[in-house]
Amino acid sequence: MRPTKSRIPSIGFADGLDRRTLLAGASLTGLMAAAPALAKTGPGGFSAAGLVAVAGAMQGAVDSGAAAGMVTLLYRHGEIAQVNAVGWQDEVAKTPMRRDTIFRIASMTKPIVSVATLILMEDGKFKLTDPVDAILPELANPKLLGSPTDALDTAAAAPHSITILDLLTHRSGIVTQDTVHGPLVAALKDADAMREMGPDAWIKRIGDLPLAYEPGTRFNYGNSFDVLGVLVARASGMTLPEFLDARIFRPLRMKDTGFFVPADKTARFATNYKTDPQTGTLVVIDQPGEHSRWAKMPAFPSGAGGLVSTAPDYLSFARTLLGKGRSGDVRILSHESVALMTANQLTPDQRKIPFAGFEFWAGQGFGLGVSVVDDIAKQALSPFGFSSAGSFGWPGLYGTWWQADPKEDMIQIFLIQLPASDPHSPLRSFQAASYQAIDN
Repeated sequence: MRPTKSRIPSIGFADGLDRRTLLAGASLTGLMAAAPALAKTGPGGFSAAGLVAVAGAMQGAVDSGAAAGMVTLLYRHGEIAQVNAVGWQDEVAKTPMRRDTIFRIASMTKPIVSVATLILMEDGKFKLTDPVDAILPELANPKLLGSPTDALDTAAAAPHSITILDLLTHRSGIVTQDTVHGPLVAALKDADAMREMGPDAWIKRIGDLPLAYEPGTRFNYGNSFDVLGVLVARASGMTLPEFLDARIFRPLRMKDTGFFVPADKTARFATNYKTDPQTGTLVVIDQPGEHSRWAKMPAFPSGAGGLVSTAPDYLSFARTLLGKGRSGDVRILSHESVALMTANQLTPDQRKIPFAGFEFWAGQGFGLGVSVVDDIAKQALSPFGFSSAGSFGWPGLYGTWWQADPKEDMIQIFLIQLPASDPHSPLRSFQAASYQAIDN
């Protein structure tokens, strides 16, 4: 049994629901049935009872000990319908979760770097079909293994160069040590150690290694977006943090998003946990403070997964994509670029290859840094649950997740610090309860 945490109130409700109403029942159906007086439609076109069920499901996860805490946000029809800040930033210290708590968002970094790449494309720095050679000469004239497990000295010249589109779709042939076997694994571990020497040293080592697959032929998740981070820096003449700040974070007022947490913001930084498989208790992975890897700017700012952010900040970014490149009076991308980003790029054969241990692509494809739902029947039967056709987003290793649904004009944001693979995560409950709460 997982230990039960002390209950604290959820905060930040746009609809003003009080704590006693919120805790009227434990299950989604129970919460909705227990609140007949809340049958009216609430903010964003959600039912008031449905919003109670969303909040109750999150509070229940904390009360059962399944998670220390989380922040969830629902945005629909141009308004924030609900924000739940539930549980604890730090369970031992009993630091309450807040609306603006800072989370490690891991691979939710990738859509941001995709947008950065498309901004540079629109600036005329390159075309997506261009080889990377001119910007990243370390990757010019790549070599290719006959099989990913072959000896490194058997590699021969690859039939063509890596393109920028190959990087954006994880089809560069550059893999990670977790996705292959054989001699290439040790070489990739050696390359990872070079990150502490900075982007130039790392990209040089990556360029020395052969590709596992011919560019453009196979989706292989991982290092392509770290390469993109280096490419964005080189093409812009700025560091990756500088470019993201100048062209995305400042225009969108994403004041708490970056590659480290400054000392004056540490009090809002959530502790990162995992579940001990033997005891079922929560174990600290990373704690805010001077010893955290996020306490200072890293030598290698990872375009694949290095950012921290908050629910309000990521909403600003997601609203921009839902708004086809515009958020309020600020345009970041053209309508055309967003359409390209949110269109499936994988071939039918590429979608047949298992990813993450199961048929990941049955109901969704992959655009430029985001998955895109295109078969709602298959998606509804997957671990992700129902989403409208055209919905797009991408999760993070530490359990964070977001999705924009253009058909429903809705954004869902779920921020937690518990591995995405943890079966106790209430993400699926949040996603399902959100759709069930839609009332118009």
